[in-house]
Amino acid sequence: MRKIKRTGSFSVYIVRCSKGTFYTGYTTDLDNRIKKHNDGTGAKYLRGKGPIKLVYAREYRYFKNAVKAEIEIKKLKRKQKEELIRKHSH
Repeated sequence: MRKIKRTGSFSVYIVRCSKGTFYTGYTTDLDNRIKKHNDGTGAKYLRGKGPIKLVYAREYRYFKNAVKAEIEIKKLKRKQKEELIRKHSH
């Protein structure tokens, strides 16, 4: 089993699938993770649902904070996720 580093740079992200659904995850390499999702080699949930578009990302220094944020985002209802995305879009 691979050991997860506990400090560094962890990104929590939301992507929008081609049919409008959202997927939330975390990673240490956001660009590579998005590429894998679009190639169909990322999360099983996203296979066949691409292309995907990154709509939200936030960086955390500590693994535990990123995981907590991911869990909280996954608990949100769709409208709440849309509001989070809207508030943090540039």
